[in-house]
Amino acid sequence: MFKKCLLGLATLVSFFAFVSTVNAAEPHYTITTDATYAPFTFQDKNSNYVGIEQDTMKAIAKRENFTYTMRPMSYNSAAQLVSNGQADGIIAGMSITPERKEVYDFSTPYYKTGVAWIVRKNSKIKSLNDLKGQTVALKTGTAASEYGKSLQAEYGFKVKYFNDTDTMYNDVVVGNSAATFEDMPVIQYAIKNGMALKVMNVNKPGNAGSYGFAVEKGKNKILLASFNHGFAAIKKDGTYDKIVAKYLGASQATFSGTKKDNSSIWGIMTSNRAALLKGLWQTLELTVIAIILASVWGVLLGVLGVSEYRWVRAISTTIIYIFRGLPLMVLAFFIYIGLPGVTGVKIPAFTAGIITLILNEGAYTGAFVRGGFEAVNRGQMEAARSLGLPYGSAMRRVIMPQGLRIMVPSFINQFIITLKDTSILSAIGLLELTQTGTLIVARNSQGFRVWAIIAVIYLIVITLLTWLSNWVEKKLK
Repeated sequence: MFKKCLLGLATLVSFFAFVSTVNAAEPHYTITTDATYAPFTFQDKNSNYVGIEQDTMKAIAKRENFTYTMRPMSYNSAAQLVSNGQADGIIAGMSITPERKEVYDFSTPYYKTGVAWIVRKNSKIKSLNDLKGQTVALKTGTAASEYGKSLQAEYGFKVKYFNDTDTMYNDVVVGNSAATFEDMPVIQYAIKNGMALKVMNVNKPGNAGSYGFAVEKGKNKILLASFNHGFAAIKKDGTYDKIVAKYLGASQATFSGTKKDNSSIWGIMTSNRAALLKGLWQTLELTVIAIILASVWGVLLGVLGVSEYRWVRAISTTIIYIFRGLPLMVLAFFIYIGLPGVTGVKIPAFTAGIITLILNEGAYTGAFVRGGFEAVNRGQMEAARSLGLPYGSAMRRVIMPQGLRIMVPSFINQFIITLKDTSILSAIGLLELTQTGTLIVARNSQGFRVWAIIAVIYLIVITLLTWLSNWVEKKLK
């Protein structure tokens, strides 16, 4: 009996060892995508990432025995992460062009497309000639924008650029722009979901091209070969055609919810409650961690800024000057995309976001902390020194307690600013409250209602922080 138990145990250990070996042998990749590009990649009513590209990648990974982590973000960020080696590949409606082939290696084309030019539903514009002197909205980095730009000189229109599809569409809907250019299947999906636009060249798409899966040039050849081999297989057995038909032929309710879910603010709130709460939690998490660490860093900078040594004050002033002067988005891109491209060390998006907030908010905190210390009457320092206290002790026991009391309103105000600044971090793929709103709008095209909800949530949280500020200020008087 004992021998049988040992044999069974040995067999079990061997099995788990085998499974562990198989799992270890499975390649794992990081893939980036544009999360607001329905019907290719978007978030459905259950907050799952779906679409032609998502289902295609799942089917290929299953056939080719590899795993991957999908990182949805803005198109430009997604492309840059691959080009500097932070991600292994990108599947984001990237058109295959000679220019891009200089930077990326492309797979077999997985979708042939053409560009539509679009105006709002009740527009009086009938032809491209009517765009002369008008403004046309384009999305940065896309083949559709390049095609639109190529027509600018011929038809005499002005252009302005947007980073996300929904904002570009709504700029045309409200009349700020006269027209836009977009890939045909993408705009057709948006119109089906209620976007008040119309396609002017349904039967004659322009700049016909193909989408491809891309990797950094000269890198990840195994992944590229796996994609090509897997795609050929799902194309041959009809799996791919079923995926395309599933999304292009879908009704609105299939992925974006029923009309009841999207026709009112209450419907959107209830049907997206889990996503909104998750986005709010991410925003609060970023805010709280950043506030604590930025406050520590800011107080240190403030203390250094009133040091008795000139060179120490110079260091503090320089740091504050640099990080107050850099726009938050530029700093976020520099930390998340720029630094890893130079150092080769990957920085997780959440970590990059926290570092960005600490450096930026900490610099502002350091400035008002220094000002708070300097606001304490000079006679306090002179009196402390005359009693024999060293400079450091006088600062710690006399100046700092008074200065920090003066700074309380400034601290709470900085907390509010930090909360609002977290929205900028959506540009590097963090799924906080603003990015959550962007994903919902990409799915249901209800921009006004969704952004009204997001605005109210921010306003409620900021109001609570303001009440806290007033309460703390009264307690300290």
